[in-house]
Amino acid sequence: MNSKFWKNRNVFLTGHTGFKGGWTSLWLHLMGAKIHGYSLKPKKNSFFISTNLEKKFSNSFYGNINNFKKLKEAMNKSKPSIIIHMAAQPLVRESYKAPMETYLTNIIGTVNVLEAARFTDGVEAIINVTTDKCYENKELNLPFKESDNLGGSDPYSSSKACSELVTSAYRSSFFSSSNVKIATVRAGNVIGGGDWGKERLIPDFFKCFFSNKVMKVRYPNSIRPWQYVLDLISGYLKLAEKLVENKEEYSGAWNFGPNENRKSLSVIEILNHLSIKCEGINIETEKNLKPHESKFLSLNSSKSRKRLGWKNAWNIERTLDQTLNWYKAWKRSEDLMNISISEIKTYVNELKNN
Repeated sequence: MNSKFWKNRNVFLTGHTGFKGGWTSLWLHLMGAKIHGYSLKPKKNSFFISTNLEKKFSNSFYGNINNFKKLKEAMNKSKPSIIIHMAAQPLVRESYKAPMETYLTNIIGTVNVLEAARFTDGVEAIINVTTDKCYENKELNLPFKESDNLGGSDPYSSSKACSELVTSAYRSSFFSSSNVKIATVRAGNVIGGGDWGKERLIPDFFKCFFSNKVMKVRYPNSIRPWQYVLDLISGYLKLAEKLVENKEEYSGAWNFGPNENRKSLSVIEILNHLSIKCEGINIETEKNLKPHESKFLSLNSSKSRKRLGWKNAWNIERTLDQTLNWYKAWKRSEDLMNISISEIKTYVNELKNN
């Protein structure tokens, strides 16, 4: 990333109190950006609260992404150059329990962001964060390319596919002749310190480890595109720079996944790596395997690697070890702001030398 590009640049980030939103905000702060966040209020154990991150924001607006009036007012007040839309209902299993809320948040929420951007002066680039699950998965065990069909057999996946379609339609209908350039980014299962989301593998592991509970796993042999949170954010920010500097050439959809040359790990392989260093945790396979989840997900990220020069600085083993260190620091009530800043600086230095 080019720190000079981000210096004093206004960035409007939805979902800024979430796990990825928090890490993105902290990195932007370190590069001198003026950050404006719009999100639901943070939860007690969030990365946002643990690092006392709110002090780093120029504005921190709390509201539902479906409150268009409030969202538009916040965006107009922030006068952003770049909008990064992360706010979402992000869980597959939750989408079965609350399908209407999932569709409303993930589809209409996207409409609201794009509609508000239409009436906000100074916007140059918009990035809509979706997911690797937006693809139609026929279980062929092949990496998805950006040109593959969109789909989804569950409410969450299909809502994110719809978010992709909404973004494409807005790009063609309302932004094609403007200076605003729009991209969508698709990534898989993100790993890093400070994720306390429910029904996610890494948070569930540490919740069970710290409370001495048995961890139950639904699909131990499932394959996912695991990757480090800062690898992912580096791709988002690099893409934002390119959208502003080179405009139309970088509009469209982009995959950001782990290195395709490395073996994809299963759920149980991830847990085995962590459990070796966390003695005392018991792992069992859950018998109730409903609802359905895909057994294999993988992304072809050759477009991002070739055209953006994007790369993964840390492999999965390094990622897991660093994540473990963050959660242990949390357990010891250490200064998580300084620890997280140090982690970003270490990562940036290694990214430069990789």
